[in-house]
Parts: sequence; C-alpha cells; structure tokens
Amino acid sequence: MKHEQDQLGPLLHDAARLVRKRFAQRAAAYGLSSAQWRLLAVVLREGRVAQARIADRLEIEPISVSRLVDRMEQAGWVTRQADPDDRRVRVIVATDRTLAIRNDLKSMADSVYAEALSALSPDARQALLTGLAAVNQTLSTAVCAAATNAKDD
Repeated sequence: MKHEQDQLGPLLHDAARLVRKRFAQRAAAYGLSSAQWRLLAVVLREGRVAQARIADRLEIEPISVSRLVDRMEQAGWVTRQADPDDRRVRVIVATDRTLAIRNDLKSMADSVYAEALSALSPDARQALLTGLAAVNQTLSTAVCAAATNAKDD
C-alpha cells in the first residue's frame, strides 16, 4: 500500500509539467515557447530581474538563460539594462510588446489554473492550495536553514 509521501513527488512533478504544457499550448498563439513564456512570467512578476535570478527561478543553467534572453531580445520581448545598483550586472526588463500582452498572459494562466482545478469542489480547491502553501513554506524554511548551515561550516 502506497503512503501519501510516496506519491507527493510524482504528483507534484506531473501536475507542474502538465500545467506548463497546457499553458505552452495556449501561449503558442503568441509564438512563445514554454521556456520563453516562463521567462516572461518571471520578468513580469519581478519587474527588473538579473539573469542569474532567472536561471535560479527557471532551474536552468545561466548560459541557457543568456541564449534565451538573446532570442527574446531580438524578437522584442525583453531588453537588457544596466542595474542601477551594480553596474556589473545587467537586468532583464519587459518591453512594451510584452507589457501589451500582460493581461492576456494573466487571463491564459487563470484559465489554465481554473481548468486544472475544475474537477475539485471549492472546499477541495481551498484545501489543496492551503496544503501546497504549507508544503512550500516548510520546504523553503528547510532550504534556507540548510544553506545557512552550509555557509557556517
């Protein structure tokens, strides 16, 4: 008999993969790949963001982010600017083209999330979201503590 913890990893992974895939299907209308719309989501959420932070958020290598940003900059989705706080750092910023579709991307995301949750009752939806928030908080605290302990060693 499987325990809940035996299923957590595969279920989270599959759900995240399928949400990304479904959103990529919808974002294809804008000519955006999955990696491109995910990068735009980070830039739109954070405003001005360093490439290293994008790499961390997307869990891809910095060189891959650099290539991705190159393509997106050529297509007019983002631009690189000097960081006013550190001239050595270049930040990625959304262009007017991206800002013009911000609401469309948000609506698409809302639609995909509603589709993903459609089989759940309102109470089950709330329980899922509350539970996932608690899981994220617990793991975030553990990751930060481990990183702090590693620095102290």
